[in-house]
Amino acid sequence: MTAAPPPDHETSPQVETVHGTVRGTLEQGVHVFRGIPYAAAPVGARRFRAPEPPEPWEGVREAVAFGPTAPKRPYSPPLDRLLPDPEVPGDDCLNLNVWTPGPDRTGLPVLVWIHGGSLLHGSSAVSLYDGAAFARDGVVLVSVNYRLGVEGFGVFPDAPANRGLLDQLAALVWVRDNITAFGGDPDLVTVCGESAGAVGIAALLAAPRARGLFRRAVLQSGAPNALRPEDARRTTELVAKRLGVPATAAALAAVDPAGLLDAQSAVTAGGSPLTGGNSFQIVVDGDLLPRDPMEVLLDGAADDVDLLMGSNSEEYRLWFVPSGLTERLSRIGLRMALLKFGVPRATERAYRANRPGATPGELLGALATDLLLRVPLNRLADARTCAPGSTHLYEFGWPSPVLRLGACHALEIGFVFDTLDRPDAVALAGADAPQELADAMHAAWVRFAACGDPGWPGWDATRPVMGFGPGAPAVVHAPRDEELRGWAPYRQGA
Repeated sequence: MTAAPPPDHETSPQVETVHGTVRGTLEQGVHVFRGIPYAAAPVGARRFRAPEPPEPWEGVREAVAFGPTAPKRPYSPPLDRLLPDPEVPGDDCLNLNVWTPGPDRTGLPVLVWIHGGSLLHGSSAVSLYDGAAFARDGVVLVSVNYRLGVEGFGVFPDAPANRGLLDQLAALVWVRDNITAFGGDPDLVTVCGESAGAVGIAALLAAPRARGLFRRAVLQSGAPNALRPEDARRTTELVAKRLGVPATAAALAAVDPAGLLDAQSAVTAGGSPLTGGNSFQIVVDGDLLPRDPMEVLLDGAADDVDLLMGSNSEEYRLWFVPSGLTERLSRIGLRMALLKFGVPRATERAYRANRPGATPGELLGALATDLLLRVPLNRLADARTCAPGSTHLYEFGWPSPVLRLGACHALEIGFVFDTLDRPDAVALAGADAPQELADAMHAAWVRFAACGDPGWPGWDATRPVMGFGPGAPAVVHAPRDEELRGWAPYRQGA
């Protein structure tokens, strides 16, 4: 993480928010404000409550350094080398950052970034998420921290569910109320996220209380998904059992934060978004989310919201390759996994025929990736063919040379943000990733934020998908559709 330069009060920009004045920095022509609180610190009596507004302050608050990150542990080896996850100590973790061409500008499109990390990791302080390139190109970029793990998504009988999602909603309310002062248009907000961040955005698309807070949405490698509270409660109960306390917010609030993180890490170790395991999930809570998000969206909710969504060609390789699962999984292990997921034999044969020489681990990864991402995203796009809001799909296919990761999960982020020179991007993509591909992908996201058209045809019966690599970007119609047809029972909701 690069430290912010010390402020020069003679040239540093100041902005008046509804809670007080903040002073940022001017960095190569971009005005940057870091660590602005959008909600009160979730500690003490507020620890497991819904977010509350921050206390107003007098004078000028310095907004020159990233604010505290939510309580978390680093990724476990070997992912810790590929996904740096900086930690900033402190209680005020409900904060955000703003990159803007200038507070003196007006009516600029706004992109609000919600980071991923399986609801256990990540923060807005990751250098990959630097918003300077968006501000350079006329977009106000806002990046957000929210509560993670048991603090944000534990399920309790005595606390509201989905607290981390409520944090994201509070950040969007802050954007609505304050972004004009930073040059942005509150009626031209695009909310954008990757992985768990995209899952959160899909939930917000379906949440009645989020209506009107954003005009467009981008789902990168994440699809609508939520569990029933009784199904999601198991992870919370296992954490409490490990600590020897009741599975209540009151009991866990009395536990030392470090001890709580240790128990959380032990309970969730060994799983992944593709292979499963104990995890924290968004839940259908009957309040913020009255119904399953996918069902709500298929019924037409948010049809007026422009939607850009897609995935990477080899998402699974981020988890399978470093762990050795691509080579370690046996044919018997593959058969057991396919039975668990209920994969039709004809579907398995189609994938196998298209991947001669693939190992059982590679076949499982391709099938799991499509089941969890490509199939539901295509299904959602199909339901929106007559919607007033635009719908565009993409697939990122440039293969990383690092550790044979290929076009793996999270690889596209450095291209979207045009931050390929940052250490976080180099860790995944190497030092020679194609800048021209980043230019194309970043420009598409800028166009989408500005007007809802990223530069290729919207979804229709021909199923156009913009392919970003390998090679030059190009539209492909109905890519690998014979494989998707094998998932017809899933596409029909069976």
